[in-house]
Amino acid sequence: MFFERPESGERAVLVHLNLASEAEREDPREFEELVLSAGGDPAAFIMGQRDAPHPRTFVGKGKLEEIGAEVRAADAEVVMFNHALSPSQERNLERELKCRVLDRTGLILDIFAQRARTHEGKLQVELAQLQHMSTRLVRGWTHLERQKGGIGLRGPGETQLETDRRLLRARIKSITARLARVQRQRDQGRRSRRRAEVPTVSLVGYTNAGKSTLFNRLTDATVYAADQLFATLDPTLRRLELEQVGPVVLADTVGFIAHLPHNLVEAFKATLEETRSADLLLHVIDAASGEREDNIHQVAEVLEDIGARDIPQLQVYNKLDLLQQPPRIDRDENGKPERVWLSAVSGEGCDLLLQAVAELVGEDMVEEKLQLAPDQGGLRAALYRLGAVQSEDYGDDGRAHLQVRLPRADWNRLMKKGPAPLF
Repeated sequence: MFFERPESGERAVLVHLNLASEAEREDPREFEELVLSAGGDPAAFIMGQRDAPHPRTFVGKGKLEEIGAEVRAADAEVVMFNHALSPSQERNLERELKCRVLDRTGLILDIFAQRARTHEGKLQVELAQLQHMSTRLVRGWTHLERQKGGIGLRGPGETQLETDRRLLRARIKSITARLARVQRQRDQGRRSRRRAEVPTVSLVGYTNAGKSTLFNRLTDATVYAADQLFATLDPTLRRLELEQVGPVVLADTVGFIAHLPHNLVEAFKATLEETRSADLLLHVIDAASGEREDNIHQVAEVLEDIGARDIPQLQVYNKLDLLQQPPRIDRDENGKPERVWLSAVSGEGCDLLLQAVAELVGEDMVEEKLQLAPDQGGLRAALYRLGAVQSEDYGDDGRAHLQVRLPRADWNRLMKKGPAPLF
């Protein structure tokens, strides 16, 4: 039997087990927030404890009977598990409980499907859903697994299950090809930024840490921001002017979560590439969260998974307004900014963040005084295009005296074309 998902919000029975293995443990409070973010209506929350999941139904016989009783009492439409279930466990649970069963991965995929807005985001979510669904097709078509031909039509034929698998493979191949084109376009944009020597600063962090609110505050953008998990999925890039440094590109990316499903990491490679190719990561942290240390660890794990662990990082402790503390910059023993404490909602401390980013991005800057002859107008124009000229005056001999500050890469490139005399 296959249970269709209704269009409206569903009454749900939530199930969470405390497992002996630390690596498999999940946060029950975060699970409830995920369900609410998906539009679910929690009717009951069942908790239990096991050393290891039951291989057939994940929970034991007694707990299964308890879940079934709650489903009948609440007239629930779906049972949601705060764990990753195998396809066979899902099938067995649905058979026993007589309603739909959704695991943590399926729940997160559902939220992503609701949040995706751009064409690329929708493709990425659909790819992740199809990859997840491909291992669970048998659940929906058990009544057709032994389909036979009629008179004159006998033979092996193609079962509905095989047809669906073939269509799924074709659709996955098509979406993968389209996302590859999107990735090539993103790569082209990144190469252009590298050629122009424009640094990229990427916002990363646990979901609902306030990345989009901070992004909007810094860039005057209108990215959707809300107090909910995965409020925004699609990456947004904006130009940000930093004093003494010049332009940088600020990227707002998808929020991370504990045990982010592998299918999502694979599907969102093009998006996560913005993080992996950044010059600086701003790790936004909910300073008021009781789980902040664990969240920092989870973000570090995802950065490791996508190959972004070694990129320079500045920790941004957000939501300082909830702690009623003054904003500040914490520095290491060498005086480099390590942490910035601020409130994206009120704007307090955002000036300190811009100062810290300018210090870190502008570490390799050249400050020089140049003396340009009248026939070096091309070099003067190039310096102005780069926003490198801080002051200019002219001597009695007609030469221009310029005070400049620019990235070393730009300086080296300009000096190759013909060095200007220093003074």
